Amino acid sequence: MLSERRQRVLRALIEDYVELAAPVGSRALTERHRLGVSPATVRNDLSALEDAGFIQQPHTSAGRVPTDAGYRAFVDELLSSGLAAEERPHQSLIDELRASATELDSLMEHTSAALARLTNCLSIVVAPSVFSGRIRQLTLVSLSNYQAIIILVAEDGQVANRNITFTEEVTADELAAAQNLLNRVLVGQSARDVRRTLDLNTIEALSDPLVQFIIDEVVECLGESDSGRAHRLGLSSLLRQPEFSDAKSLVPVMEVLEDDRVLMHTFDDTVEAESPVMVRIGHENPASELAGVSVVACPYGRGQSEGVVAVIGPTRMNYSNVIRAVRAAQCALHDE
Repeated sequence: MLSERRQRVLRALIEDYVELAAPVGSRALTERHRLGVSPATVRNDLSALEDAGFIQQPHTSAGRVPTDAGYRAFVDELLSSGLAAEERPHQSLIDELRASATELDSLMEHTSAALARLTNCLSIVVAPSVFSGRIRQLTLVSLSNYQAIIILVAEDGQVANRNITFTEEVTADELAAAQNLLNRVLVGQSARDVRRTLDLNTIEALSDPLVQFIIDEVVECLGESDSGRAHRLGLSSLLRQPEFSDAKSLVPVMEVLEDDRVLMHTFDDTVEAESPVMVRIGHENPASELAGVSVVACPYGRGQSEGVVAVIGPTRMNYSNVIRAVRAAQCALHDE
């Protein structure tokens, strides 16, 4: 637990680093901020923060930069101060977005563009799931010993299907047994639950290679039903950030984000997050390729039919500004 004074020093260092994109020294901190303590005390506090893992010194003679842990402490302070729950943040932006588009697809595109403009980061607005209800029934229809169709029916009547091909012969009895087992496991779960919580290692009966294969195809089927849901804008803004001045450093990030299944997994915890806004920093992200970026996201919509609005940028992002912008976008989309 940081003392109030060291929280102020950490906050000042992060604010300067966000603005300047360069290591911050103790002299600069005392000159730029009214910390109420001597330069010697600031140096001692910086040493203590470094020992605790909140900041680091990239070079021996350089100033300090925040670590993921430092950003986490800073963001937790922002969220605990009530920033994420501010009433109607960026009201002018909300009014502008709602006036500019009446249909959801158009509104999502306008929202994504506004987020990219406000944050200078990559913005993503994910539409509510096409297959949003809980699974009512899974049916496997045999076309031959090597081909079948998966048919998924949701409780709200939506249907998704996918043709599958087996590498080995599968009898009608084997297919029926797999269908019965999967219905016992999957019925009553949402598409999000299937992707997130189905752990093959915890259910011994699912270790059968045929069942594992069909489960993989079920996940693909659900992914196909949601394809094209994400509106992404702001790549050029992201490329202008110092961290990504070499475009090659951004390639792994974009490869991950272009895969809708990985993208959905990145936002899995958004709906269940205790805070109105989920902030995942650097190595907290589930995909290792996202270790150099932060994700700020929150849900919009209601019940199972929820979408996600998010901003992805360098860990050196202006978290206060980004959180406010994401909350504004959430408000603009919430009632549509």
